[in-house]
Amino acid sequence: MPHLLHLDSSADLATSRSRAITAAFADAWTARGAGHTVTHRDLHRDQLPHFATNEQHWPAADRLPTADVPAEQDALTATLQAEILAADVVVVGAPLYNYTVPSTLKVWLDHMHVPGALAGEGSQPLAGRHAVVVSSRGGTYDAGSPTEDWDHGVPVLQIILGNSLGMTVHVVQTSATLADRLPDLAGLKDRSVAELEAATAAAQELARTL
Repeated sequence: MPHLLHLDSSADLATSRSRAITAAFADAWTARGAGHTVTHRDLHRDQLPHFATNEQHWPAADRLPTADVPAEQDALTATLQAEILAADVVVVGAPLYNYTVPSTLKVWLDHMHVPGALAGEGSQPLAGRHAVVVSSRGGTYDAGSPTEDWDHGVPVLQIILGNSLGMTVHVVQTSATLADRLPDLAGLKDRSVAELEAATAAAQELARTL
């Protein structure tokens, strides 16, 4: 049965656009039939612990002899990796916080990016599967603008999910999400609404076709 791993990381539980778009994706996915199943992990509500030691970035066989990794943390890594391995498609809600991914999402990425497990040449069991990154950004980062290169959220997801894990990454993006809140962005309200509508439609189409 086709299975979706649905991840959210926004700290906004009421008006988050990344949450709204990932939910639209999940709804379109399950609408394809009872066989299209979903596992939902909310990385904000159920926050993962940071690594206790740098040795957790390595598989057990490659750790230093003096490494002292708590067994429960290795068990958690195994659980999280099993979740993504069970998925045919992953949708990741990734709002841009201070120009990068939320810290809750970064911790999840740490559990994924373990050489010899899911990542690295010869160790990419997820190669060819699809990851949909839903990026919501308070401001704008248009080509040719002063902030063009300030988005460090999407690139890290493309590198880890795409280059390291071998997944095919699709980016769905909506910008100017703070146009209703910040006076300096008030002139972008129409663009904000249009991008949200377009991103939602794009996510739904991907959910129906991947």
